[in-house]
Amino acid sequence: MAFQILINVVIAFSWMFLKNQWAFPDFIIGYFWGLVILFLMRRFLPGRFYFERVLAAGRLFFLFLRELVLANVQVIRDILRPKLKIEPGIFAMPTELKSEWEITLLSLLITLTPGTLVMDISDDNKILYIHAMNIPDADQAVAEIKNTFEKAIMEVTR
Repeated sequence: MAFQILINVVIAFSWMFLKNQWAFPDFIIGYFWGLVILFLMRRFLPGRFYFERVLAAGRLFFLFLRELVLANVQVIRDILRPKLKIEPGIFAMPTELKSEWEITLLSLLITLTPGTLVMDISDDNKILYIHAMNIPDADQAVAEIKNTFEKAIMEVTR
């Protein structure tokens, strides 16, 4: 991935050099043409096309923002009810993520979402213990986390 980014930057500077215009818009145009060239030559370069990961990281960011807003609304709804009807609980979530970086990112995303907190990670990094403020069904919560955050993290890292 870093190799592809370096090639793209070299193409952008080459574009600026050949046009003899050293402005930022010319760099952006050269960077765009570098993306096109790298996309056309992606079979000959090692690894996945790097811009796919950039787009996946953007989708992960917007997914987190959406979940953050939805969780805030749910927490506010739970707190402002005249009669508090919450079912707090702790559940174990098995994860398919392997590297420490992926597990840390998942833990942070879960913890930053209001109403949930990662309390512990097993020694073999395969199970996360999560406390939720309102959890009527633990299996549904595990499925939601796996289908949102864990899937998006795997798209970025693999």
